[in-house]
Amino acid sequence: MHPIAAGKESLGMTSVTIAAAPPVAAPEKPRYDPRTRALIEGSITATLVRLAAPNMLVMLAQTSVGLVETYFVGKLGTEALAGVALVFPLLMLMQMMSAGAMGGGISSAIARALGGGRRDDADALALHALAIAIVFGLAFTAALLIGGQALYRAMGGSGASLDAALTYSAVVFSGAILVWLFNSLANVIRGTGNMAVPALITVIGVVVLIPLSPCLIFGLGPLPRFGVAGGAVAVLIYYAVGSVALAAYLRSQKSVVRLAFTGIRFRWALFHDILRVGAVAALITVQTNLTIAIATGLVGAFGPAAIAGFGTGARLEYLLIPLVFGLGGPLVAMVGTNIGAKRPDRALRVAWIGAAIAAGLCELIGLAAAAFPHAWLSLFSNDPDMIDAGTRYLHVVGPAYGLFGLGMALYFASQGAGRLLWPFLANFARLLIAAAGGYLALRFSGNLTAVFIALALALATFGLINAAAVAGGAWFKGNAVQR
Repeated sequence: MHPIAAGKESLGMTSVTIAAAPPVAAPEKPRYDPRTRALIEGSITATLVRLAAPNMLVMLAQTSVGLVETYFVGKLGTEALAGVALVFPLLMLMQMMSAGAMGGGISSAIARALGGGRRDDADALALHALAIAIVFGLAFTAALLIGGQALYRAMGGSGASLDAALTYSAVVFSGAILVWLFNSLANVIRGTGNMAVPALITVIGVVVLIPLSPCLIFGLGPLPRFGVAGGAVAVLIYYAVGSVALAAYLRSQKSVVRLAFTGIRFRWALFHDILRVGAVAALITVQTNLTIAIATGLVGAFGPAAIAGFGTGARLEYLLIPLVFGLGGPLVAMVGTNIGAKRPDRALRVAWIGAAIAAGLCELIGLAAAAFPHAWLSLFSNDPDMIDAGTRYLHVVGPAYGLFGLGMALYFASQGAGRLLWPFLANFARLLIAAAGGYLALRFSGNLTAVFIALALALATFGLINAAAVAGGAWFKGNAVQR
């Protein structure tokens, strides 16, 4: 008899046998694909740089598409070039919304599902992303086919330039679904941490598009001369073939996420997972373009040369966005995957390292532009008034580019975390400061440099609010993952 039991009997106590509770099994850890595991366990800086390189190549290739097309359309005359220029801002808006805004929502949802070990949800999200792409593509088609003429007239189009704009717009926006499908499929793949496949397909497409565009614009052999519409047809062919290639990869065994067209039931929860990030990001994209439009209107009070100088200087700012997007895609994937894997501290480290890299690169560019503005401005014109306005812009706003890069990188990281309230508020603050501050500077000083100071403060505010929000734990309040 056990000594304790014997003691109990000697004291007249009844022995009670308590059965030991069975050991609680530890929850099974998700089985990660090697690519997903690298996002969760690999070196942060090395992984970011490795993933960013092909992504930056994508942005360079897609930027070259517009430049090549503009070059060849310019051979048709000033009216054709002006017509395409009227359509270009709307095409860029659609591109930014489908690739960076809603695309970021898609990548974020995929990454968080994979990080949480929800492979079935990740597969289903691919089909949900396509459904969203079709709806938004049809919305752009309807809006521009119905309201395009009134819009282009309001933007200053008339005569031959308006005719060219309507021709180009009718073709390119009739195929808006193709642009949305291409960017949505690419972002499904990027959400798995694979930046190479979208980059490869994009670069191959650009190599084919460069000779195809002039053949369709001017006609060659059996190909008819389409004129300004030929550039739009070439672009749509590029997006159509690219979409097929991306879909084929997602249907193959090599893809981490498998695209299936049968056996998937549409669920509002999965639509919500994409839209709660993508829809807010789309509003931020609209805010960004509205800020530039308002700033252009304020500068316009100083005459055409000031507009040209500001526009040329601000074009450098636009080039920073593709640069930061090169880091933004990996940031969405890495932050989202780590949030899904319940590793919020690592997600924060990813965000800050990416933000530091982006801020450093953008600040170097801004300081170089401020120190040597003529090197950039003279690429476009040697008009002394234009050079003077552009120089003043770069002297004032260039040094704020680092904070702009900081804010943009944290915006992409916040997409990955699925928390976009503060980036939205930060961009809204930028809009208010640029508009109200620029107006007050114009009214009370009448000085162009004062307007540029307001624009610089707006950029700095955008970056600082995003940084303060992330540092203050905005990602982990409410129903977010707890640290």
